[in-house]
Amino acid sequence: MNSGMIAKMEKAHRYHEERDRFHFEALRVRVDGDNSSHTVSLDGGAWGCDCDFFTHNAACAHTMAVGLMLGATAPEAMPEGAGATA
Repeated sequence: MNSGMIAKMEKAHRYHEERDRFHFEALRVRVDGDNSSHTVSLDGGAWGCDCDFFTHNAACAHTMAVGLMLGATAPEAMPEGAGATA
């Protein structure tokens, strides 16, 4: 591995530790649920999901799971008081 690539890998690790550098603008993820797949989106800080539960509640297991997977870098994916941890 060349020294340029090593330097880029070190920089990537430093950026990873500095979470305030990241600002999600758009994201689309397919979540394979127990019964079917759903598309979760994040656009301009607003979450979306094509499942019926999200349509009525503005949050669902799919958006919460993606938020948990992304960790502290993601905008809040859980409704107030749902026990979100960042």
